[in-house]
Amino acid sequence: MNFTRLNPLTGEVASEAPAMKGAHMQAVAEKAQQGFEIWSGFGPNQRRAILSQAAIALEGKKDDFVKAMMEETGATAGWAMFNLMLATSMLREAASLTTQISGEVIPSDKPGCVAMAQRVPVGVILGIAPWNAPIILGVRAISTALACGNAVILKASEVCPRTHSLIIEALAEAGFPENTVNIVTNAPEDAADVVGALIDAKPVKRINFTGSTAVGRIIAKRAAEHLKPCLLELGGKAPMLVLDDADLDEAVKAASFGAFMNQGQICMSTERLVVVDAVADAFADKLAAKVSTMKTGDPREGNTPLGAVIDQKTVEKVNGLIDDAVSKGAVILTGGKATSVLMPATVLDKVTADMAIYSEESFGPVVAMIRAKDEADAVRIANDSEYGLSAAVFTRDAARGMKVAGKIQSGICHVNGPTVHDEAQMPFGGVGASGYGRFGGKAGIDQFTELRWITVETEPGHYPI
Repeated sequence: MNFTRLNPLTGEVASEAPAMKGAHMQAVAEKAQQGFEIWSGFGPNQRRAILSQAAIALEGKKDDFVKAMMEETGATAGWAMFNLMLATSMLREAASLTTQISGEVIPSDKPGCVAMAQRVPVGVILGIAPWNAPIILGVRAISTALACGNAVILKASEVCPRTHSLIIEALAEAGFPENTVNIVTNAPEDAADVVGALIDAKPVKRINFTGSTAVGRIIAKRAAEHLKPCLLELGGKAPMLVLDDADLDEAVKAASFGAFMNQGQICMSTERLVVVDAVADAFADKLAAKVSTMKTGDPREGNTPLGAVIDQKTVEKVNGLIDDAVSKGAVILTGGKATSVLMPATVLDKVTADMAIYSEESFGPVVAMIRAKDEADAVRIANDSEYGLSAAVFTRDAARGMKVAGKIQSGICHVNGPTVHDEAQMPFGGVGASGYGRFGGKAGIDQFTELRWITVETEPGHYPI
């Protein structure tokens, strides 16, 4: 039995996928365990070769990925191509890590004892990926885990099952042993049962999830019942601080990109522009002028920087945030409410703490500008959030920028760069309600291996009894 995903813009069927049930998950996990027992025996250069081939296979599906993302999520071709580029880089980074999964020899107080710390694969890893950057986050959920010798189960998003299935098809072409790479697709109404059953399945040893904070908490609680570690990359409310000595033109470029790339539907999206009073009016004028030129249109036509948001629910949420803010004194600099998923890029100025958009993640094409008295006040506002994923600071003084960055409570902070920035080799993750653990580069190795203490005795033993 299949379920269908509808195009958010046209309402037409975008894709169909198997509607798996919770009752099927134990069998999926057991198959993955069989794959692990084979794959974990492959040497690092064998794994490297197959992961490198997977990157090539992924690139070869470019046209299919662009079509799938456009139809399932309303994304622009540019966003789909960026997804493919970074996801390919992630596979190549994972390939490079296979020979970097190292341990150490540790001095022992016991004569003749050679003591070692060794990193070994965990087993079956469950990766749960979202729809908003589907190729990037689908690949990220499984690539380093595979490099470390684990088998994986990718729990595809109900919003983009075709896009996520294309990842698994590419990896299958690369030559992974049977059952090493697995995918689960399900109808939206079965999501809770399917994920719960996967977490409960004995072969599944660790879980990584990218998505909302509310769902992340549910997953973490379920996993905790089995003492299974989680890596959680959750919501964000990224602040971008514009200090009194900032290059305003550069700040405007970064703010426009950070707030509106993929219609603001990125965990790192700039949600709060915290601007010092001394430059707030000038910054607001320049930002409004820039954003007013950023049009929204049908992504299939390919002539606008913004495409569709994911669903009408997003439209209603963003409209509600705009209404609430304006009713409490905020000013719309450009954009405004929408009646369809083709929402305009919207900037709200003079946002204050009593407005919902000050603290709630919008996950849409609207950004809140909050005026700060000075640098200290800007830092206070930046930290006045339960979230802590990405942040940015703009100042012409790099030393000042580093000092301010050190005061911001976030997993990521960029000085004179946008809040939206990701590279395969970088440690990626947040603090607070943005989750815990890190994807990316060598930091990811810790998440997908167990550290074992191994000793070898080289002299006769002497015991007190």
